[in-house]
Order: sequence, then C-alpha cells, then structure tokens
Amino acid sequence: TLASLYPDRIDLGLGRAPGSDQMTARALRRERSGSAEDFPDDVTELMEYLGPRTADQKVIAVPGSGTNVPIWLLGSSLFSAQLAGMRGLPYAFASHFAPRYMHEAIRVYRNHFQSSAVLDKPYVMLGVPLSAADTDEQAEYLATSVYQRILALMRGHSLMQRPPVDSMDGLWLPHEREAVASFLGLAMVGGPEKIRAKLDVLLEQTDADELIFTCDMYEHEDRLRSYEILAHVAHG
Repeated sequence: TLASLYPDRIDLGLGRAPGSDQMTARALRRERSGSAEDFPDDVTELMEYLGPRTADQKVIAVPGSGTNVPIWLLGSSLFSAQLAGMRGLPYAFASHFAPRYMHEAIRVYRNHFQSSAVLDKPYVMLGVPLSAADTDEQAEYLATSVYQRILALMRGHSLMQRPPVDSMDGLWLPHEREAVASFLGLAMVGGPEKIRAKLDVLLEQTDADELIFTCDMYEHEDRLRSYEILAHVAHG
C-alpha cells in the first residue's frame, strides 16, 4: 500500500526478531508453531507476492502484486547474513546494538553472496548510534539519555526516554557500565571533529555501502542538531 502511494520511496526490511520483548512478540504472533527455520520460506513467499503475477498464483496481493518493493534482510546474526548473501539481497546489520558481530557478519554476507535479479554485487548497510553536538562535552551529556535507556533495557525496566544527567555515577554498577559500553560499541558520540574521525574509521574498516543512524536524545531539537552536524560532516 505504501509503495503504491509513494512509488520508489519504500524499502521493506525483513528480520526474524519482532523488535520487542517476548510478551509483545507472542501477542503479535499468536501462532506458535512457526520457528526461525521457516524464515527463508517466508522471505521467498513474500517476494512472490510482491513480484510479477504468475499464471498459477492462487493468492494475489492487492495492491502489492507487481510492485517489486525492494526487500532487505535485517539481522544481528550470521544466519541472516548468510541468507541475504545466498539470496542476493541487500543486507542491513544491527550494529547499533550488536557491534561485536559486525565484522564477521559482513564477511559471511560477502563470502556467500550470489548475484541475483536484485543485485549483482553485495550491498551492506550498518546501523550506528549517534550523539553529535557542538562540543564533545555536550554530546557526552546528551548521550546519558541513551545510556539510561539501555540500562533500563538490561534491567527489564520501562524504556521511556529519560532526560540527560550530569553524571551516570550512582546510576549504574561497574559491570552495567561495561555492558552498556559493549552494547553501544559503535556509537558515535562527540563534536563535529570527533564524529568525522569515527566516521572515517568505520568506513575504512568496513567499506559499508550505506549507514543508517539512530539518535535517542531526549529533546527533539537536540536530535535535529545532531543530524545537522552529521550531514555537515558527511558532506564536508
């Protein structure tokens, strides 16, 4: 429907995880007989629904049939990387929360890549947490909202966004601080020069085709400024 309303503006990302907690996942998928093993077949089925209509096709997606909506595979594991490569699909890796597997996932995807009607060579997108501000100190201050949210996730608490704090001392234990740092290992936090340096290093290490950024700052104006700084750095 979205692709019909806004042609050439919609991509469809497919992943095995629901993107939420287990209770929400069960509410969304009440049929529990399915498993991760069904995912490759699910991808094939969906591609058929969105592709050209065939004579023996019994179920027609309306208005999806024939739209050929670009399909990406999303993932934080080597399984999705291998599947995306074997299907010749673009691959988006969730390095914004699973950075430790990033390099291996990229390697697996590229090694297993087979050209297809969609792509003739691998295409990788990486997720990156962003907290950019006019100074390093301001960026670190604003990033405490992100730290608090990840800490809440790890503790099983509400994920409601929290305002930044002057210091995280007293809010987390030493092992929690290390866990949050690992979770956000790819985060770009800093002023323009630091963001530029981190961006250059990431692109040099991964040769990524595309980056997608997530910015969890508390105030909307701060998020806009963060993206403005990123845009200036990227085009500078």
